[in-house]
Amino acid sequence: MNGALRFHWMMPKGGEVGMRTAQETTRVATRKSESPAAIPDMEGWTRFARNAEEAGIESVLLSFSRYEPDTILIACAMGRATTKLKFIVAYRSGLMQPATFVQQINTVSALTNGRVAINVVAGSSTEEQRGYGDYLEHDERYARADEFLGICRDFWRDGAGVNFSGSYYRVENGQINTPFVDPSRNAPEIYVSGHSDAAERLAFSKASAWLRLIDTPENLAPLVAKMRAGGLESCLRLCVVCRPTHDEAVAAAKALRPSEAIEKEERAILEASDSKGLKDALNAADDVGWLDRNLWAGLVPYYGSSAMTLVGSPEELCDAFLAYKEIGVTQFIIAGWPKLEEMMIFGRDVLPRIRQMEDQS
Repeated sequence: MNGALRFHWMMPKGGEVGMRTAQETTRVATRKSESPAAIPDMEGWTRFARNAEEAGIESVLLSFSRYEPDTILIACAMGRATTKLKFIVAYRSGLMQPATFVQQINTVSALTNGRVAINVVAGSSTEEQRGYGDYLEHDERYARADEFLGICRDFWRDGAGVNFSGSYYRVENGQINTPFVDPSRNAPEIYVSGHSDAAERLAFSKASAWLRLIDTPENLAPLVAKMRAGGLESCLRLCVVCRPTHDEAVAAAKALRPSEAIEKEERAILEASDSKGLKDALNAADDVGWLDRNLWAGLVPYYGSSAMTLVGSPEELCDAFLAYKEIGVTQFIIAGWPKLEEMMIFGRDVLPRIRQMEDQS
């Protein structure tokens, strides 16, 4: 395939850049009332973001939950503190009117020269959604997201005279004078997350890229081909553990597992979710653990579904990413532990190898 792979990273939660152990960053710890994740961390985030720029990372994904600060405001603040890094803002449709959302995203784009994209999440936890006042069920949330993004796209295309009447929204002669500002686009890239049929339909209808959890290339190949046929890029979420040798990487990955008490609490969170992707990841962890020589689901019960992890030496990880490129995957959103150091290892030892192999192909 032509074109360079695009690599993004998961922005650490507040306080995580300074944490020395993975066990401090579990979702169970994040949800506690005293967690630093609830407080903006400009010092830690700025340090991480500037290192990401130097490491060759294109964007960072800002996660959305009731346990963290607002993603749109973080993107604006961090965009002013950096020069190249882009920000993928996770946001849940239904929590804001489409016109207001476009107005805020357009404002961020003007303040950062277009360095903002959107990850639309319909919501994975019924309990959390209801805490925000949203009582729709899973498939209805995706149907509403389709209307939401349709209205947003009308604003990005026309700016004025937007009219819409649907099941969830009505807009009459809508107008947003602040444009989306970007040297090469008139609207932000849109990533739609999810494994369900409803998520796929939304991605085909409104997204620029489908965002899902990593699986083996063999399992993903038909799904990615389907997305490509519909004009969509495929972006995979995963973690990495890279060490000089395979055995060292496996040992480092297994050392990341926290206590059984953490597993019990995290498993309860996963099992309460109505997200198909979360349940798929947990099933993989329980059924097989290792999906192939380098892809491990063993951290999912402790750190959540996005902890599906590529484990190996720099050469092995380079080969693995290029194998995904062969089936048509074009983008990755990665995380690792410790949050800053693993990204720097990737930027130093893995990414240059990938670029060299791409240049030779």
